[in-house]
Amino acid sequence: MLLSVKNLVTCFYADEHVNRAVNDVSFSIPEGKTVCIVGESGSGKSITSLSIMGLIERPGKIESGEIIFNGIDLLKADKKHIHSIRGNEIAMIFQEPMSSLNPSYTVGYQIDEVLKLHQSHLSKKERYAKVIDALKLVGMPYPEEKYNEYPFKLSGGQRQRVMIAMAMACEPKLLIADEPTTALDVTIQAQVLELMAKLQREKGTSILFITHDLGVVAGIADEVVVMYRGHVVEKASAKELFTNPLHPYTKALLNSIPTPGKVKRKSRLDTVDESVDYLSFPKEIR
Repeated sequence: MLLSVKNLVTCFYADEHVNRAVNDVSFSIPEGKTVCIVGESGSGKSITSLSIMGLIERPGKIESGEIIFNGIDLLKADKKHIHSIRGNEIAMIFQEPMSSLNPSYTVGYQIDEVLKLHQSHLSKKERYAKVIDALKLVGMPYPEEKYNEYPFKLSGGQRQRVMIAMAMACEPKLLIADEPTTALDVTIQAQVLELMAKLQREKGTSILFITHDLGVVAGIADEVVVMYRGHVVEKASAKELFTNPLHPYTKALLNSIPTPGKVKRKSRLDTVDESVDYLSFPKEIR
């Protein structure tokens, strides 16, 4: 097993109040597989990924649990070891590339910085060649020209390709994607998802994909983790989850997806019932 998260608890403190954003979360990611975390906004999906990356800042704090990557508990490892892993063996693609890319530097320079940090043995010429190869790998047109472009001159799809190229530059074992297609139109979204699937086939990369779009989950997931208010309420293979959901919250999520041909015009869509305490039901871990 490449990554095992066990009983993870991440809290945020405000005055005398404590918000358990991630509460006793456990799941695993096998090598070469895609695990999707799904749930509504505020369910703790992104905080889980940031906890794995070691990017929780005050007033947040990881209170307890284990994050075991390649046999090493990242919560007990020293900062130097964490820095050597983050961006190298574990990489992350964020939701909005314009807020993740520095507008003051060219995209080539920013990808080169990753290589300079984690593969310092490479010469400047070798790093340039690797950056071009990374841009070609993600299907960027005219990569030599795009190397010297600034982020604001690229389209949304191209910026997201730059983010994926940056994440894949060091050929990580685990790629964490936090809703990477939310800001993209449907056509570009499909291209990005196909690109990630291609990279997984060619490089054997494991993927942790965070989304609230169950349509995307159906197309890419091997296993699915359903989160609600910081808790994992159901874990199952993608096939089991879609054919036989067991937890009421999972059923509510699936029922909220409009089905073509079955929804009458002007009729109200099903929604998740906020008056129901879904944590009162037993968890479904398969």
